[in-house]
Amino acid sequence: MAILDKPLSNLQIELLQLYSQDVSEEDLIAIKRLLAKYFADRASDEMDKLWEEKGWTNKTMDKWLSDEDATQKGD
Repeated sequence: MAILDKPLSNLQIELLQLYSQDVSEEDLIAIKRLLAKYFADRASDEMDKLWEEKGWTNKTMDKWLSDEDATQKGD
């Protein structure tokens, strides 16, 4: 068995405590979805901040999309 080079994070410890209990498959799926939604929401919030900081708009996205289309047409 390998020895860990660094200690477990607070999240890992909490999840290990949670998963040491028997939960139904339905509950396990619900917990996974809850965690996925939490991290997706955080990522979305960070992207919103980045867009505001950079001053990006829908026109920026349209330009990115058209630039990518032009690149793909050259292949």
